[in-house]
Order: sequence, then C-alpha cells, then structure tokens
Amino acid sequence: MPNNLIRVLLADDHTIVRQGLKLILSAQPDLEVIGEAANGNEAVDLAHKLHPDIVLMDVAMPGVNGIEATKRMVQADPRTKVLVLSMHTEGIYVREILRAGARGYILKDAIDTELLNAVRSVARGDGYISPAVSGALLSDYRKNVTDPLDLLSNREREVLKFIAEGKTNKEIAAILNLSVYTVDSHRGKVMEKLNLHSTGELVRFALKHGLTE
Repeated sequence: MPNNLIRVLLADDHTIVRQGLKLILSAQPDLEVIGEAANGNEAVDLAHKLHPDIVLMDVAMPGVNGIEATKRMVQADPRTKVLVLSMHTEGIYVREILRAGARGYILKDAIDTELLNAVRSVARGDGYISPAVSGALLSDYRKNVTDPLDLLSNREREVLKFIAEGKTNKEIAAILNLSVYTVDSHRGKVMEKLNLHSTGELVRFALKHGLTE
C-alpha cells in the first residue's frame, strides 16, 4: 500500500454513480474509497468518523444538499477537502459551493483522466475547476464584482499600468523580466476580462481607476 494513499469518501444519492466512481478510483494504486454516503447527513457523519483526504460530493442530494453538507464539514474541520461532482455548469452553483468551502468543481460527464487529475490536485492542496465551467464562473463573477480591478491578477494590473504609461510590450517585458510573449498574453487576458478592445480603451480604464497619473 503506497505511503501517499489518498483516502476518498463518496457522497451521491445514486447508487450506480457511486459504483462507477468506486470502480474508476479503486483501479488506481494511490486511491482508496473508504466510505459511501447517499445523502448530505450521511456524508457529514462519515467525514467526521473517517477523516477522509477527499470528499467527492454531489450538489443535488435529498435532505441536506451538497452545499450545506460541505459547509458543515469544513466548519467542523477546516482541513476537509471537498471536490464537487455535479451536472450543473451554471456559475452560481460553482460560486455557492466554493463559498461553502469546496476546493474544486468537476462535471459528472468529465472523462476519467480529468476526474483523477482533479482528485489528486485537490488532495495536494491545490484547487481544481473544470475547464467546462470556468467560463461560466468568470461570467458570474463579473456580474457580481463591484470593482472591475478585482478581476485582474497583480501581474495583470502591473502590465495594464505600464500600457497606460505608453510602454511597449518589449519595454514592459524588460521591466518585469518576462518574455514579450508573456506580456502579450497578459495584455490579452486584461482586455478579455475587462471587455476592452483597444489600447485607447485600456489607457482610459487605467486612468479612470487610478492606476496611473
């Protein structure tokens, strides 16, 4: 038995789904299914008793749903790592369960390799959001964010500031010790996130939000 064995608790109200997941996970030498729950209450109880490394959690379950169950687990033990397995692609579902304390979100129709990657990623302490829902999550976040600057990473803000100061991609790359390609990628992401379409719009946005004088 590997020293780094990942112990998994399954929580889904459909027996056939749990059986399928168990087959996929148990075939891996580093994964072990240590318990199964058919509803949120059972999941919370088993998590408390078994202390799994990962809880693979469905959102829609009878009684206590996956969001509430996740909240209770994480409140009881903040080290609990919940990976959500859901049919829902809407950003609001993802946002609510991440807010409840889940570390990742993957769709039920994901291929086996993505499921295994997600489980191992969350077990390491990283997060995992299925590419199929990341666009919906960003769109939902855009609708709810109050300051559009919150959409940008620190590096993207730096790049935007230098663009607004009239520096070229090559000059920005030299200042930040990045490749020109990376700077161009950051510029593209800034424009996409802020829904801006020209350098002029980027400059006006930066001035409006106090990124440059």
